[in-house]
Amino acid sequence: MNFALKNLPERTQKPRKNGVTMVMDKGMGLNSVSDFLSVAAPYIDFVKLGFGTSFVTPQLKEKIALYQDAGVPVYFGGTLFEAFLIRNQFDDYLQIIKDYNLTYVEVSDGSITIPHIEKCGYIEKLAKHTNVLSEVGSKDATNIMPPYKWIELMHSELEAGSQYVIAEAREAGNVGIYRDSGEVRQGLVQEILTKIPSENIIWEAPQKSQQVYFLQLLGANVNLGNLAPAEVLPLECMRYGLRGDTFHMFLEGAATHP
Repeated sequence: MNFALKNLPERTQKPRKNGVTMVMDKGMGLNSVSDFLSVAAPYIDFVKLGFGTSFVTPQLKEKIALYQDAGVPVYFGGTLFEAFLIRNQFDDYLQIIKDYNLTYVEVSDGSITIPHIEKCGYIEKLAKHTNVLSEVGSKDATNIMPPYKWIELMHSELEAGSQYVIAEAREAGNVGIYRDSGEVRQGLVQEILTKIPSENIIWEAPQKSQQVYFLQLLGANVNLGNLAPAEVLPLECMRYGLRGDTFHMFLEGAATHP
């Protein structure tokens, strides 16, 4: 850090299990990735190549190498997994993961319907080859699951071998754990936390108000995902209480100006 400041929260350091930040790359070029990593690499724990962008991205291997050389794991968006699955190409997908030397993979069922026992089977198979992140929740705003179902699915997927379960929100933050307005379904979140440890959940939170909610609820080292690249440093400032939204969170006991 460039300055000495008292009364800052203790941030976990990479490689970290808590306080992770997952970024969604929706199509940056190699020069943009290099610039991004030059300032943000210490604060990024995962990069997701959003939805199916990896299928159409030029120089994909070179792009993945840039992230991996900076110590940032990359994985393909869960929608790509679903696109292969619905075409009966799971073995092809597994081979692609190996060909691109990916150390993480996302398993989701937000766009297609998969019997949950079958989804857990895919998690178990993939966990033998790589680290699995599994996404819970639908991209369909009309598909509203009760809290007990979220808990049941998350628990089963962690048992099947997921390193983290990801609470669905899409890149807009308006489905899953949020209402279509972007407002957090607070009762749902708090009920999930009665059964699933917060360190096992990555909350998709693309909007600033959503990030603030989880920082206030769970502290500086909450796991957050679906960050736009330009929002990584602003989020890190909020984790430290260096932005207006969280400025007073960590000042208890500090001598403050009247």
